[in-house]
Amino acid sequence: MTGFARRESSGPWGTLVCELRSVNHRFLETGFRLPEELRPAEGELRQRLAQEVRRGKVDCSMTYRPGQAAAASLEVDMAALERLAARIGELGRAYPAGTVNLLEVLRWPGILKDQSVAGEELLAAALALFEAAVADLCAARCREGGKLREVLEQRCAALEVLVKQVQARLPEVQARLTARVRERIQELAAGADPERLEQEIALLLQRLDVDEELERLTGHISEVRRVLTGNEPAGRRLDFLMQELNREANTLSSKSQDLETTRCAVDMKVLIEQMREQVQNIE
Repeated sequence: MTGFARRESSGPWGTLVCELRSVNHRFLETGFRLPEELRPAEGELRQRLAQEVRRGKVDCSMTYRPGQAAAASLEVDMAALERLAARIGELGRAYPAGTVNLLEVLRWPGILKDQSVAGEELLAAALALFEAAVADLCAARCREGGKLREVLEQRCAALEVLVKQVQARLPEVQARLTARVRERIQELAAGADPERLEQEIALLLQRLDVDEELERLTGHISEVRRVLTGNEPAGRRLDFLMQELNREANTLSSKSQDLETTRCAVDMKVLIEQMREQVQNIE
């Protein structure tokens, strides 16, 4: 499901900004872009996100701007700088035309140290900010989910109408089919055993009977509604139900001996495909 959230927090340690973006995805896939100071917290952030979001591709971007006091106390990690300078020297000998930008060197992860920032304080602020952003993201996804539920409910109601139309036509279709089969058999086998004839007609009608498919369609529609009103993640279960609905609609179409019933089956498959596309967006 799609969603966006942005939160900002400031303190003696500086300013933190957290942005979360969510798009549709079959499973949960997360991506994090964190400042160097917060990289050790990535595992915990992933875990907290997974507790609230079960499905979707979620990108988290967090930026950190140190405060004035923090910026004034920045120090260079000379050991890290010497190691980096050695590698730059090797590259300079291999590629004499290359130039080195000192500002870019200072931006290399681990070169600058910030002695003024209390790591625990910054981490606690980042976690609190992240949780607030996740709550906003979930709220946005819930609002979208409510709209999707309305759309799916409308499709379920339309499916029910089609099922009832087919059920209403069954007696007429069965009577017409029985009469047609009897006429055909009498033409091909005059003087056939009437009892045997009735048995063959009964077997034929049984093979073409769609009562079971209509009952399963009704049951699946009820299950879709039950899942939509639940509090558990519903995307995968709904995806499975769409497959079952489509299976029953295909069987109904293949058994149909009536043009109107065939049209209803086609309309059912169109509605089910529309539902299936929407279900891919549901957590």
